[in-house]
Amino acid sequence: MTASPAPRPLAAPASGPVRGGPFDLADDDAYRRWRDHKLAGYPADVGDLVVEVADLAALTPAEHGALLARLRKTNMAVYAARRGGGEDKAVHRGVAARFGLARLDNNLCADDDGITPLRVIQDGRRVRYIPYTDRPIKWHTDGYYNTPDMWIRAMVLHCVRPAAEGGVNALLDHELAYIALRDRDPALVAALMHPMAMTIPPNDEGDNRIRGARTNPVFAVDAATGALLMNFSERKRNLVWRDDADTARAVAALADILHGDTPGIFRHRLAAGQGLVCNNVLHDRSGFADSDDGPGRLLFRGRYADRVAGTALSDTWPEEDRR
Repeated sequence: MTASPAPRPLAAPASGPVRGGPFDLADDDAYRRWRDHKLAGYPADVGDLVVEVADLAALTPAEHGALLARLRKTNMAVYAARRGGGEDKAVHRGVAARFGLARLDNNLCADDDGITPLRVIQDGRRVRYIPYTDRPIKWHTDGYYNTPDMWIRAMVLHCVRPAAEGGVNALLDHELAYIALRDRDPALVAALMHPMAMTIPPNDEGDNRIRGARTNPVFAVDAATGALLMNFSERKRNLVWRDDADTARAVAALADILHGDTPGIFRHRLAAGQGLVCNNVLHDRSGFADSDDGPGRLLFRGRYADRVAGTALSDTWPEEDRR
């Protein structure tokens, strides 16, 4: 199998204070107008995110447009394909390409082509990592241990086979999490935009250092698109938060949002032929069980340094809606 080229680094997202626009804590007027636009007509049910697709290998303009409309509103969409939902990774990459996603994150456990098969693994390197088990995974965004120039901006998660039981994803648009925190207290957002907010210690395999420590903000603004990015994990071990009162309050408030009755938290179990396309929204996964005599749960995951094309701030909050 031919390895895909390593993704070219993008400009690092802006961290710390933002100058102008809805994510500038000093520009409350822009924030209020963006917030009102964001929340107006926001879907109430996960079914509103699902688009039926005839052939995943040949998305029609109408199907692509329907998915893009949902992505612009919620940063996520779910396709449900009648054909093309098998184990052909070329179809998976083709879907990503239709949404402008090309810069694959060739992470440690990805295959040579940059796509990661998510299934229960009993041996080898992957067995150390929770996505390759049947255990629950806490709230996170993907690639939270990456350097700022290679933050994961988008993800495609395609279901080849669901588990016999379980494997439900909870999903939350990170922009809704931002709104909930900022409405509670802008100081909470300021703490999470600090460039030293969250540190992931080094990853070592025996005497071999896989990667060094990573320190990142939780919220940042994408320099290329003006869109909000989020970098987060709810893991308790091997994560160090900046030691100050506002950061502690912000982490506690975010936990309340993620585990409370928060509007906009969707729960969905991907069926065979379904897939999630998203701008790296917050998500978790419930534990699951495979059947004793079947091949087991299999999903393909592609993580991208690109954001979904057509979802820049100027696309999701066009100039004519800012007046």
